[in-house]
Amino acid sequence: MFKEAIIKLWGESGFMALNWQYLAMIVIACILFYLAIVKKFEPLLLICIAFGMLLANLPGTGLMEAPASASENGGLLYYLYLGVKKGIYPSLIFLGIGAMTDFGPLIARPSSLFLGAAAQFGVATAFVIAIALGFSPEAAASIGIIGGADGPTAIYLTSKLAPELLPAIAIAAYSYMALIPMIQPPLMRLLTTKKERETRMEQLRPVSKTEKICFPIVVSILCILLLPSVAPLIGMLMLGNLFKECGVTERLSNTAQNAMINIVTIFLGVTVGATANAEAFLRPETLKIIALGLMAFMFSTIGGLLLGKLFYVLSGGRVNPLIGSAGVSAVPMAARVSQVEGQKANPTNYLLMHAMGPNVAGVIGSAVAAGILLSLFG
Repeated sequence: MFKEAIIKLWGESGFMALNWQYLAMIVIACILFYLAIVKKFEPLLLICIAFGMLLANLPGTGLMEAPASASENGGLLYYLYLGVKKGIYPSLIFLGIGAMTDFGPLIARPSSLFLGAAAQFGVATAFVIAIALGFSPEAAASIGIIGGADGPTAIYLTSKLAPELLPAIAIAAYSYMALIPMIQPPLMRLLTTKKERETRMEQLRPVSKTEKICFPIVVSILCILLLPSVAPLIGMLMLGNLFKECGVTERLSNTAQNAMINIVTIFLGVTVGATANAEAFLRPETLKIIALGLMAFMFSTIGGLLLGKLFYVLSGGRVNPLIGSAGVSAVPMAARVSQVEGQKANPTNYLLMHAMGPNVAGVIGSAVAAGILLSLFG
């Protein structure tokens, strides 16, 4: 009897269902753990994604299974994933980002909006190439948005247009965001001269409290009237920023940028990772998506740098083109890379606040790009 019980337990265990696909996904999850913990590549989200992937590829758990009928229960992660599927988590992440973001540098130099827009060049480039490779317009739009270097936006758009590609696109988007210090500097040195990189910029003008309060309200009105589909992202981003700047909602601002965004990050990361089951992830399309994502990211950086060079010429050498590469929306990492490269060329250079203008403009730009793609293909 004891022997039969052991045999039954073993027969019903996940070990009996393990195959090479599951094992491959477990290895990939462990690689992501290594990158997050040892290399510190976007650890707050990558650890959650990796653990969700691990859970999804341990057979027999049923964590992502939908209920078979209305009277039955589905898996835990199935219900948590509804926050991704319905676009709730990415919008709440934007609320937290808005509460943590200072739009002052953008207000002080509105021309930074053009640099943020130029850094969406990779979105269009990857979209065209993905179409040429045979992806559907919906899938191509989801792949292209990786070039915006904005994880929540990529997840939001993909969940609406091509949910079957969500695992590969989410992992590619966050991995390349984490690799900004490795991807951008070679392109920055290749496309700019030493003289351009040495350029010191004048201090930004002070921005009044009134300007900072009016900015999120005005941007919400203009952007949402132009593109109603972008309302969840832009609306939450600007609401969070209004919490920060208005001076009368300190508790809400602190909650949005601390407790709330941390909780949502856990749910978002684990459930996105849990969609990466072996059947959905181990396909040739995944490698294509990862390659196209890198291409999108590189072309976005190039687009920002080239417009930065034009600004350098038009300003008579007063704008350092390195700030153009910060037009991708990875805040504040891209701005820090511009600062580091500028100081390598000129130790007295201080570009961080100048680069923050294009950087936060990139957040708006990627959301607008997602709104355009959603309007066209949603």
